[in-house]
Order: sequence, then structure tokens, then C-alpha cells
Amino acid sequence: MNDTTIAALDRLGALRSELDGVALPLSVAGADAARDARRSAVRQIDDYIQPRLSNLEAPLLAVVGGSTGAGKSTLVNALVGIPVTRTGVIRPTTRQPILLHSPADAAWFASTRILPGLARVTGTVREAPSNEAGEEPDAAQIGSVVLVADERVPRDLAILDAPDVDSIADENRELAAQLLAAADLWLFATTANRYADAVPWKLLDDAAARDITVGVVLNRVPPGAEAEVEADLRQMLGLRGLGTAPVFVVAESALDDRGMLPEQAVAGIRGWLTAIAGDRAERARIAGRTLAGTVERLGVTARAVAEARDEQIVVAKDLRETIATVHHDAAERVGDATRDGVLLRGEVLARWQDFVGTSDVFRTLESWFSRTRDTVTAWFQGRPAPAIEVEHEIESGLHAVMVDEAGRAASEAWTRVRQSAVGRQLTSGADLAHPSPELAERASRLVRDWQQALIELITEQAAGKRTKARVMSLGLNVITVALMVVVFASTGGLTGGELAIAGGSAVVGQKLLETIFGEDAVRRLAAQARQDLEARVHVLMDGEAARWDALLAPVEEGADGDALRDAATWLQTAMAAVGAPAEQHSRSLLPSDLVEAEALDDEAESPIEGEATQIRELGPGEADR
Repeated sequence: MNDTTIAALDRLGALRSELDGVALPLSVAGADAARDARRSAVRQIDDYIQPRLSNLEAPLLAVVGGSTGAGKSTLVNALVGIPVTRTGVIRPTTRQPILLHSPADAAWFASTRILPGLARVTGTVREAPSNEAGEEPDAAQIGSVVLVADERVPRDLAILDAPDVDSIADENRELAAQLLAAADLWLFATTANRYADAVPWKLLDDAAARDITVGVVLNRVPPGAEAEVEADLRQMLGLRGLGTAPVFVVAESALDDRGMLPEQAVAGIRGWLTAIAGDRAERARIAGRTLAGTVERLGVTARAVAEARDEQIVVAKDLRETIATVHHDAAERVGDATRDGVLLRGEVLARWQDFVGTSDVFRTLESWFSRTRDTVTAWFQGRPAPAIEVEHEIESGLHAVMVDEAGRAASEAWTRVRQSAVGRQLTSGADLAHPSPELAERASRLVRDWQQALIELITEQAAGKRTKARVMSLGLNVITVALMVVVFASTGGLTGGELAIAGGSAVVGQKLLETIFGEDAVRRLAAQARQDLEARVHVLMDGEAARWDALLAPVEEGADGDALRDAATWLQTAMAAVGAPAEQHSRSLLPSDLVEAEALDDEAESPIEGEATQIRELGPGEADR
């Protein structure tokens, strides 16, 4: 293996990791198709692209596919010359796919290098009519492939009888798609009655997109209708980009007592496959062409998944922004409540009135301040109340505002998210319509921490001996309460007597602070205190919004669309460096090119990991379609 191939394998592994890790959990438009495409792409990398890129010289795998009743198993038996896979009219017939190969190729197909997700069962051929050949259909064995080695299969090209592409059983259809995606070439069987059906053409369109070599078998054609039906089919193939695909017409024929077609009925098909198997250059051309087309198609798929991934991220981002906006607005409303005087209403205002009107603190101020105080407190009555009571009332009011606004934000975010189907899917089984149980405690801690921060601010400001002495003589609690009142006493939300009283209260508190610290210092202290409180409130609300992370993080985690697109581009660049065989652009072999295959002298590989160990005689069993 050369350096360019190793580099391409590295890039392939990187793209696989990105695809495997991409998250598409939301049921937005196109998400189901993108998830299916991603899963199929990862499986195809494992089943086909990685092993084929690792070894272009390995035997080819020809998968026989088609619709129910197309006679695939009958064709396979005829190609081998003995019943090896079961035919019949009961559907679905095939459960386990049958992989027929030359004994010389046993090591390659027994290994898990290709189709690693399917268990291997080694079968043996026994004499039995076609309706008893193979094994009894067994749904429990759907995840395995039966390997049958027979000298009549040409070396370097195996034949795999796949389940129906339109089977009534979901697992059969999925397995058929998986096997066709792992093929180097297709032998696609249809009938004169069903060649225009939609399901086969969907798969043939995929073959054209992958540039895979396809041989089309038009089976069970009534005598005399061969030319007309073949011409119509060829025209349809041409319109779908498969005009060079060889078409093999198998006329309606009587089966012998073993359920076998006449040998001449499939001579053209056998000759085409044998010619490919015996021509090393043609095998390399087919392998290179299919690989290149499959990688190109993989890039298209990766970019489609990237678009779906981008859509998921956009939806998650929009939901997160909605939630963040609601909680940001709640924090702003708390800020408004601390600016408009609301927190100085009711009991807080009464306690502050008592304190200002009767406290010895204010009677010790300079006479000019005392005059201001006397004017302001002329209305105050009641018993003296210590500063701690004012502080407690402010704490209670601030706490209540924060809890109320957080509850309002939780309810609003829940309602807005669940307005969409995606939001309802995201929140299924969750309950975020109410604030967190820890909110009340967190809000209490916020108030305590903020008050402690105010004390530290005041302490830092009281650096001089004289200022420090004044602060200590009055008490930190008094100074802290006065600062909180200044922060909260903007009068936008008060009216009438409340406005005059609260406004005057703010003046008293501010004059007290200015007497101690000076006007500029008080202005800075108040601004810092407000900014600190608002920052803490935003952190509190952000914490409530963060509860949505458990729902949104799984959507946002993993590769984004750009990572997928980059990985796809890097793989295609690396594949261009690997190059293709010189014969890649030559025409496909046609029936007129048929030659008898010559066995190559290549040494057969020794058995490797994943080799089949279970031996079974093929009894009644595998599928016809």
C-alpha cells in the first residue's frame, strides 16, 4: 500500500468519525432522511469503501438484486449450474443472503474486512431441488451471510444472492440495500411485467449516481416480445444514465425437475461475469470506477448530512436564544425594580423612616446636614428601629423580586419553546415550566454575597484614618444600609407621598455617605454597587436558563456542518491523489466481448480474523425473488 492510499484511508477514517458523531436528534424537516443517509454512509464505508480502497486487487463482489418474484435465486442457481439457493412462491423466500465464491477466494470473503457487521456461516452444497435448496428461512439469522465455496464459481468474482429490494419484511429491504451498497457490480433482475416499477428504478438511479457497473437481466420475457420489451427497457436505461449497461434477455422457459433454467438461458450472463473475472485489467477498472463513484456519492451524502446538521444547530441556537432572552429580560426587570423605588415601598420604607427619624447617627452629623435631615424627617413617626431591620426588609424585598421574575421567566420560556413541534419534542418528558427548587436558596445567597461585597467596597473606600474612624464609629451596618438605600431610591416607581418620603430618604442616606467619603466617592460607590448587583442577578438568571442545557447540549454536541464538508473535501482530494487505473475510462464489457476466463496465478490469501467457523449443510432455504 503506497503513501497516497494510506493518506486517503486516513481521510476516509476522519470522515467516518465525523459522520458517526454528528447529532441529528431533532425532528426538523428532512432529519429522518438525513439520519438514514448518515447511517447508510457509515455502514458503506465499513462494508465496502474502506476494504476496497485498502485492496483494489481483491476479488470483486457481484450482487444479484431485484424485486420480489424477479427470479433472482433461479438465475443464481443457473449461473452456478446447481441449486444452491432456495426458490419458491412464498414471500419472502430469502432470509440469509448466499455468497458464492471460488475456494481460492475463501479467505477474503470469510474475513470481516468486508461486511463486518454480518456474521459468517459456512454452507455446503447438497443435492436437492431448488425449492428445497439452501436453508429454511430464519428471521433470527438475518444478520448473517452464508458462504458457499464452489469450483464452478470463477476465481476473483463472487456472486451474492440478496433479499428482495421491495420485500414485505423491513429487515430484508434494509439488508438488500446494504448488500447492494457493498457491491463492486450489480446484476439487477427484473421481469417483463415489472421493469417499469418505481422501486427498482430508484435503486438503478443510485447505481448511476455511483457510476457502478450494472448488468440488467430482463427475466421471464414472453416468446415473441423480446425485441419490443428490450428496446423499451434500453430506452429507459439510457434516460437514466445507464445506456451502456448490458441487457440480458431471459425468455420465459420451462424449468427442469430440479427447478433449473436451461443452461443456454443464462449463457450470456455467465459469459459476461466469467470474462470480467478472467481479465485482471477489467477487474481493476470496475473496482476503481465503482470505488471512485461511491466516494463521490459519499461526498454528496456527507454534504447533505452537513446541511441537515446545520439546520439542527440553527434550531437549537434559536431555542437557546429564546430561553436566554426571556431570562435576560427577567434580570433586567429585577434591575428596573432596584432603580424605580419599588424596593423602598411598604415595610422597607417604614423601617427606613423610623431609622432616619430617630437614630442617634443622624443627630451627630454636621449642622448643615442636620437641617436637611430635619426637613426630610418631619413626616417620620414611630418607634426607633435598628439598621439591621432596614437591612432585613431590603433583603426580603430584593429576594422576592428575584424569585418572582425567575418564575415568570421559567413559565414564559417553557410556553415559547413548546409553541413549535420541535420544541414539544425536545421537552417531552421534561418539566422546566417552573424555576429550580434551589432558586430561593440561591437568591438568598446572592443577597448575602452582595451585601458582603458592599462591606468590602466601603472598607476599601475608608482607607484614611479619619474616614475609617467615622465608619467604625457609625458602624458598617449603618453605612451599608445607607448605600443600599441610595442604590434603590431612584423615584421613578413612586408617587405622591411615597415619592417625597423615599426621595428625601435617599437624600438623607446620600448626605450621610458624602459626609464620610465625599461626593465623587459616593457616586462611584453607588455605581459599583448597582453594577455588581445587576451582574449577580444576571448570573442567577443565567443559571436558571442553563437548566435547558440538558436538552439542548445533545443537539449541539458533535461535528458541525463545516467539519463534515471539510472532511468530505479532504477525502476527495486524497482520492484524486490515489488516482484510478489507466483503463478506468474505457467502455464496459458487452456480451459481444465475452471470452473464456483464465485463472490467474495469484496466491490465495491465508485465513484471517473473522473467518467463518460454523459449517452447515445447505438445506431447504434461501431466497428467490
